[in-house]
Amino acid sequence: MVTDVAIFPFISSANIACGGHAGDTDTMRRTVELALRHGVAIGAHPSYPDRDNFGRTDLLESQPGEADRPFPFSRLLSSLTRQIGALQLVCREMGTWLHHVKPHGALYNRAAADPAVSKIIAEAVREADPSLFLYGLSGSHSRAEAEKAGLRFVSEVFADRTYQPDGSLTPRVGANALILDPLIMLEQVLTMVQQQQVRAANGEIISITADTICLHGDGADAVTFAKLIRDALDRKRIAVAARVI
Repeated sequence: MVTDVAIFPFISSANIACGGHAGDTDTMRRTVELALRHGVAIGAHPSYPDRDNFGRTDLLESQPGEADRPFPFSRLLSSLTRQIGALQLVCREMGTWLHHVKPHGALYNRAAADPAVSKIIAEAVREADPSLFLYGLSGSHSRAEAEKAGLRFVSEVFADRTYQPDGSLTPRVGANALILDPLIMLEQVLTMVQQQQVRAANGEIISITADTICLHGDGADAVTFAKLIRDALDRKRIAVAARVI
């Protein structure tokens, strides 16, 4: 929670783990308290139920009925509903509300490339509250499925991750997946926000839509990066605010 406390003054929305890869009722309450204190929009961050791998391993069967993966399609909707509902309950108890949902880790990346998974996520969000925003990777299948479900989609870009030419994120197991240099990170952010472009790992310039910027709170330099981004956007008079419901 030390990083959480330090990073909240610089952000406009927070994605809160709600029991899948991390988090419990106590951490959800404490994080919601921070969000209320700093005027930060509250987002549910559901994932595969996989604490051992922090939700960063794709456990879902490649197609319904496949037996070589430990997590079946038939359980995904109920798992997401349970996680989102847990944070909604905490929010109600504390007199506030959920603003958005953003899948975490391997589930997020799977949804970006897999329409069937994107559809299930959109269904879970709609069942929880059709007024919620759904955050997903810019240019991915997540947008189309959100719109089919009548949800408002927010295209997300990443400050601390590199991109592949197809617009996907470089897998964490790959070389140079994470951006560690603050100057490179800041240049990428400003290019995405101001030009709606990003340079892929092979040097190719690709188009993206940058509605919101993701910065991973578990990064070693997360607080430093957050302050650099916020200061740079403020200097350029680029407003930082969560989408209004």
